[in-house]
Amino acid sequence: MTAVAGAGRDRVTLTGLRVHGRHGVLPAERELGQFFVIDATLWLDTGPAAATDDLTLTVHYGELAQALADVVAGEPVDLIETLAHRLVRVCLADPRVDTAEVTVHKPAAPVPLPFTDIAVTVARSRQDLAG
Repeated sequence: MTAVAGAGRDRVTLTGLRVHGRHGVLPAERELGQFFVIDATLWLDTGPAAATDDLTLTVHYGELAQALADVVAGEPVDLIETLAHRLVRVCLADPRVDTAEVTVHKPAAPVPLPFTDIAVTVARSRQDLAG
């Protein structure tokens, strides 16, 4: 992992969130849509939540999943790079999150050759967005 991971921080990871969206440059992708799979890893200090057993002191992964799903199901974009950047900003909207990494998988991308997956991964820290 690169330096964006943070120095020895804890992680909350959401893997395999499957959401129907209408992203892509081809008219059929916009009209019919397809499923996208989202993975997100958030670096933060989970110590306060663990010490008090208080959900409000950490990332609520159910709310995170819904916020990410709302973006994927929402306004279409041409590129999954654009979608990944939008999603990483959602993750960093929580002030407890220092760094976030989001992967957008497009397993049904219109590629005329056999493939397993196409994905874009974006990693950003709070400092990256501030600068």
